[in-house]
Amino acid sequence: MKNAIYAFIACLLFTLNLHSQEISDTKFGKGLINFTAKDSSFSVKFAPRIQFRSYTSWNYDGESYESPEQSFLIRRARLKFDGWALTPKLEYKIELGLSNNDIGGANVFTNNAPRYILDAVLKWNFHENFELWAGQTKLPGNVERVISSGNLQLIDRSILNSRFNLDRDIGLQLHHKINLGENFVIKEKFALSQGEGRNISTGNIGGLKYTGRLEFLPLGEFTKGGDYSQADLVNEESPKLMMGVVYDFNDDAVKTRSSQGSYMILDDGSFYQTDITTFFADAVFKYKGLSIMTEYANRTAKDPVAMQTGESDPAGFVVLEGNAFNFQAGYMLGNNYEIAARYTTNDYEEISSRPDAEVYTLGASKYVVGHKLKIQADLNYAKENNLNDEIVFRFGFDFHF
Repeated sequence: MKNAIYAFIACLLFTLNLHSQEISDTKFGKGLINFTAKDSSFSVKFAPRIQFRSYTSWNYDGESYESPEQSFLIRRARLKFDGWALTPKLEYKIELGLSNNDIGGANVFTNNAPRYILDAVLKWNFHENFELWAGQTKLPGNVERVISSGNLQLIDRSILNSRFNLDRDIGLQLHHKINLGENFVIKEKFALSQGEGRNISTGNIGGLKYTGRLEFLPLGEFTKGGDYSQADLVNEESPKLMMGVVYDFNDDAVKTRSSQGSYMILDDGSFYQTDITTFFADAVFKYKGLSIMTEYANRTAKDPVAMQTGESDPAGFVVLEGNAFNFQAGYMLGNNYEIAARYTTNDYEEISSRPDAEVYTLGASKYVVGHKLKIQADLNYAKENNLNDEIVFRFGFDFHF
């Protein structure tokens, strides 16, 4: 797989060199390559992107803050392709990750190979407002997760998302939209997936995963899909509101966080299985430079404590049950500057043995070319069980053709 990617990149660079003297009518932020076949049989857009991050943290030892720890990171480095084939009603998306954060997590269930593939999905608009998706992509979970990492108004997503999100999975999805009257819009999204996350290559171990999301937009649709892009960069002229609810049921789940987390492997090599249910409620509001997003998450399991087969001894695995709340808001100033703030809590069940967490974040962004080229910084104050405090300063930029 690695050699194939390198060969593809080499071919792509060679093609670009052949056309280096040609003048294209595209522009930065619209894709490095935009191509439509002469016979209109397909189209392709290629848009690579990178995210650079710097982290500086101070930990509290009970008496004072320790000397800072500092690190640099390529948080994301991705190759994104999308377009259509045969008809604009048959779309595709392929996204490959190259950074350590994107390809990490290899195990026997992924053939111990780097997990390059993020998205590989076909989207077929087979009838009016109905779309059938097939392949690997994000599940219709909480809005913060479905929003692209390139369209965030703070350096990264919240701790609610890091511990409760559904992420990507392999399977089928059905999307539909209803227009009621002049402005009211309802969107329904349903997914049937394998239930063990992305790039699994050894077949389904537990049961299947069932996900449904309903969205209500009583004031009409957001400009340029703004409900799935943070910050009100378009300066909505009239108020826009999206309210969503998600129900996710993972039958006989074998991971500690439904389709995420660690496999619950027992001493005899078998898997501990239990039903896991996840619920989300979220909302997005935008109006004249103001943007607000709020989320609530809840995860429960039928039998959260893994037990050895035929025994009463705990296996050392516990499903991460609990609740989380996230609220963030931003306001666009002049010259495409924005200030934003966020408050997030994770409240776990006692059996999980994880400390409850609380994070306050204050950030600022300069959008040079919207989300495609931006510079961001934020300051975070985090505490666990009101004992272990930490201050983190983050700085970075996004560069997206």
